[in-house]
Amino acid sequence: MNAVYILWLRQFKRYIRSPARLVASLAQPMMFLIALGFGLGSIFARAGQGSYIQFLVPGIVAMSIIFSSIFSGMEMLWDRQFGFLKETLVAPVPRFAIMLGRVAGGATTAMIQGAIVLVISLAFGFRPNNWLVVPEALAVMLLISLLFSAFGMVVGSKMTDMQAFPLIMNFIVMPLFFLSGAMFPLRGLPKAMLVVATADPLSYGVDALRQLLIGTSHFGLPLDIAVLSGLTLALLFLGSYFFSRMEV
Repeated sequence: MNAVYILWLRQFKRYIRSPARLVASLAQPMMFLIALGFGLGSIFARAGQGSYIQFLVPGIVAMSIIFSSIFSGMEMLWDRQFGFLKETLVAPVPRFAIMLGRVAGGATTAMIQGAIVLVISLAFGFRPNNWLVVPEALAVMLLISLLFSAFGMVVGSKMTDMQAFPLIMNFIVMPLFFLSGAMFPLRGLPKAMLVVATADPLSYGVDALRQLLIGTSHFGLPLDIAVLSGLTLALLFLGSYFFSRMEV
């Protein structure tokens, strides 16, 4: 457990010591909130769907989390490039503990970033239906962070090219975000698109946050939690297997 804590602390310190990284990571969520939240708000209201800001914020929070957590896999490539990963892997520590520490660190920073976006969204007029369930929403945000941090580590453990990682991640991340229902309701979609959205793991994270924050759900909170938890465990074990076979 000491190895898990040390690697978690290293990831966390790297995050808090880089205010420029924090500010830059908030730029895209804020752009979406302003451009879409206010730009499409009147259209959403005329369609009888209420406030678009209320609908959009859970999706933007999830977007902030997924971008931050998946790109934590790039930090592993950086550590591999400069030798820190090799020093870690040759230590007498189970590789599962190493991966778990890195995933926990990436998930913590991603959840903090999502929480910051949630707080900032209050200035745009967003209000949770029930403030008492906000801690539960934070727990769901942590679960989403763990899922996609583990996914980023799985992908990062199979790659050696730092330049290729952002390209591949954008190829994966953007479809995950745009097809998750973060910006549009899943009800009434064409059947083919609904099938794709149902296969998107981020859809369940967005849906869980909407259920807790604004009381709207497509899949139902129990199914959301079950899918997110199951995929997180599967990716942790898959990442552990790849780490055990990884060469540096």
